[in-house]
Amino acid sequence: MDAQGRGRADNIDPADQWVLNPNTGEYELRLTPSTPQSPVPGPRRSASRAKGDAAGRSASAGRTSSPGRAPGRDVPSPRRRGGVPPAEASNRRGRRPAKKSKAKKVLLWTGGSMALVLVVAAVGGYLYIEHLNDNITAVSDDGAGTGGFSKDKAINILLIGTDKRTGSGNEGYGDSGSVGHADTTILLHVSKDRSNATALSIPRDLIVDVPDCPTTQADGSTKVIPGDSDVRFNTSLGQDDRTPSCTMRTVEELTGVTPDNFMVADFNAVKTLTSAVGGVDVCLGKDINDADSHLNLKKGMQHISGENALAFVRTRHSVGFGGDLSRIALQQQFLSALMRKLKSNDTLTDPTKMIKLAEAGTKALTVDSQLDDISKLKDLGLELGKLNVKNLTFTTVPVIDNPAEKVKATVVLAASAPEVFKAIQNDVSFSAVKKQQAKAKSDAQAAKLKGTKSAASEVRVRILNGGAEAGSAQETLSWLQNDEDITKSENAGNAPAELAKTTLEYAPDQADQARKLADVMGLSGSAMKPGKSVTNSQGLPAMTLTLGKDFQGAGESLTAPTKAPDVEKTTADKVECAK
Repeated sequence: MDAQGRGRADNIDPADQWVLNPNTGEYELRLTPSTPQSPVPGPRRSASRAKGDAAGRSASAGRTSSPGRAPGRDVPSPRRRGGVPPAEASNRRGRRPAKKSKAKKVLLWTGGSMALVLVVAAVGGYLYIEHLNDNITAVSDDGAGTGGFSKDKAINILLIGTDKRTGSGNEGYGDSGSVGHADTTILLHVSKDRSNATALSIPRDLIVDVPDCPTTQADGSTKVIPGDSDVRFNTSLGQDDRTPSCTMRTVEELTGVTPDNFMVADFNAVKTLTSAVGGVDVCLGKDINDADSHLNLKKGMQHISGENALAFVRTRHSVGFGGDLSRIALQQQFLSALMRKLKSNDTLTDPTKMIKLAEAGTKALTVDSQLDDISKLKDLGLELGKLNVKNLTFTTVPVIDNPAEKVKATVVLAASAPEVFKAIQNDVSFSAVKKQQAKAKSDAQAAKLKGTKSAASEVRVRILNGGAEAGSAQETLSWLQNDEDITKSENAGNAPAELAKTTLEYAPDQADQARKLADVMGLSGSAMKPGKSVTNSQGLPAMTLTLGKDFQGAGESLTAPTKAPDVEKTTADKVECAK
């Protein structure tokens, strides 16, 4: 008997077998059927065990079976829907029975032998989990990610919506022969302390460089799919057989953020997920009748699910400027509404909806190979569940029209885009939740840099490459000597170990020199490491500058931002109206 067929006597929905345990306050799986059902398959018994069981049945044959129980079966009787059991009838004629203890209520709630219920629930739960695992479609991340999210670090999930028209009822939308490009892409960054998150939309028509992509083939071999320069972002998936891992690599090259995992959704995902939660409420600032997306709704609040939800997220010609950026704003409004519904008590306390959501989610999404197990998805869900929707910010990569085109069809990065990327790299919140903490951190770092500074000509420093690109130490040396007059500097080669962050170590009597170099290079207070000096090639004491993996190039500031740039954004708790 498969997991879906479990407990379907009298057409009982498995979702109806989740009941509230009054002792724990949590929903638990109850597999006590209203009519007898086939036993759950178990291990075969030995011959001696079978004889013992037969003897036991013989010894108990003379006992009178309780009402509703089949002879010789130690199975709890079905719950009675009418009438009064004889024992209760005798009590009603006499004195009022004593009030049952909470423990006895729990035993009655389980419907019989606690041991049997626990065994059946455990087996049934295992079967259902295995069923959900079978629903999951996973493909290799080809080493493009971090190896999977961690509970003690910031989380970066790449959410990809494809324009593939597979699935019932989707053939009539747009290009029915699409290979499945990255039509909608969101980099979801969840802060290390889980107090806030940023959902960064990446326009599909953004001009980017797609890198070479090593890709696992069906036979287990690896094929490198050649990269492309100055192409639309959406071609990072589907084009030339590129897989989601290639979109991962493209996002890393674009933003400097390495995704931990990816999730891919097609048209069916929007329809099934919204239906599973009973639909979502969205706002329209005007009547919309879009022939391309098939959306036809009146102005005001509207309840959408299934086909209407898909039409809503596909609409662009009837909102804003009629382009992809306007559609992105609409999709952000939809996702905000979905988040509000998912976090509402209406969903979280409804076991039927939660079961349907688990079914829809595991069937509708394709995930990377690091998320190929329901327990991993559960752990990720628990981390995301810590978020307050008012601290989930939606924003879009800042872009401008492509100046190389006469007919504007694509976009390129705006000057402010690197600031957005750097904020996400440094786990900076785009919501107001951490402004005070950020200010305190900034003040503390600034205090470390206060004081007098040496003249450039007095600064002595040895430069080591501790994880930056090859040649960075020499590049920095040339820049310091030729552009900043720090002539008492030298290239000391590679550091003994790689560092994630650039550091400057100095002795107490070199503090003035350290402040000067920090000012020139844009080093933060956290990069300053009081310690000891080293001897340079001239036999004089010098500081040690170690260029870490965060080094961006000579002249590029290494000061981590303490606040997010001022960009157009919205938070998931706000109801925005499509116009």
